[in-house]
Amino acid sequence: MDRILTSRQGPLLAGGVLGAVAALLVYWGNPGNMGFCVACFTRDVAGALGLHRAGVVQYVRPEIPGFILGSFVSALAFREYAPRSGSSPIVRFFLGICAMFGALVFLGCPWRAYLRLAGGDWNALYGIAGLAVGALVGIAFLWNGFSLGASERNPKAAGLVMPFLALVLLAFVFLKPLFGPGGTGPIFFSKEGPGSQHAPILISLAAGLIVGWLAQRSRFCTVGALRDLFMMGDAHLFGGLVSFVVVAFAVNFVLGQFHPGFEKQPVAHTQELWNFLGMVLSGLAFTLAGGCPGRQLIMAGEGDGDAGTFVVGMLVGAALAHNFSAASSGAGVGPWGIPVTIGGLVVCALIGLGCRTKQA
Repeated sequence: MDRILTSRQGPLLAGGVLGAVAALLVYWGNPGNMGFCVACFTRDVAGALGLHRAGVVQYVRPEIPGFILGSFVSALAFREYAPRSGSSPIVRFFLGICAMFGALVFLGCPWRAYLRLAGGDWNALYGIAGLAVGALVGIAFLWNGFSLGASERNPKAAGLVMPFLALVLLAFVFLKPLFGPGGTGPIFFSKEGPGSQHAPILISLAAGLIVGWLAQRSRFCTVGALRDLFMMGDAHLFGGLVSFVVVAFAVNFVLGQFHPGFEKQPVAHTQELWNFLGMVLSGLAFTLAGGCPGRQLIMAGEGDGDAGTFVVGMLVGAALAHNFSAASSGAGVGPWGIPVTIGGLVVCALIGLGCRTKQA
């Protein structure tokens, strides 16, 4: 199995398993077309920690710590645990914020964009087109010398921070501590809305651990798939992306979860320009940072402190997006979603232009 995962066919296998598991998680209770969504799940975690108070999106999703711990165990088992950091961490932090702003305007990360498509949500086509455009703009910066610099090896203990935080999150899931006045907080759980919809905890955790292991071994990455295809004509990661969508569609179809159309799709809106531009912003930020949000979590589990900084940026971005009414809902883009998207594009463009190691 490991020999296949680490071969050029590895992403095909990993993508297929991820697609099947994602569709099954919806069947077992996750929100519609949201078997996996790193952006939405990180947003829910931010709400559960009280970083925003949107009551319908507060839940410590076990899949998130599962991704980190699955990757961590895999990296240890196969001697790929390699703590490192120092590649422009503050820039990566702000890229994480920008990526989350764009994802919450669209209502999904790249993984969910493809899962929405596999569930019949045609609004996802605009988001996927935006993701491709954002990746192409990021590639243009890469071709013109963009670099965040090389990371350096860190002490072994430095790579334990993210796995430790993942264990803390899991403790919150199971213990549900209530320390605040009247027995509220510091951890909050939605009573209604998407945050109240979830698969059983142990199933969600098992799914996260499996995905963390598979993605760590195969290097599965939805943004890397586009980058490698456009930059080098290398389609082996893209094959994993196709497998992901095809298998998710097949399982959705069998389970009666395929509902084609634009209207009344779960956790989605029909403002197509902002579906497109939100994912242009996310695609650009992810490309400049070196991988989709799932890949960032996997690298954080391997000991990559820079990826961990990006993930923390996403967490902060989720809080800011909801606290400043920039996140979308099923009713449409939030009051500050449009200026935040435009501002994020400007910030990413300035980062792309400013972090060049050579002149074009």
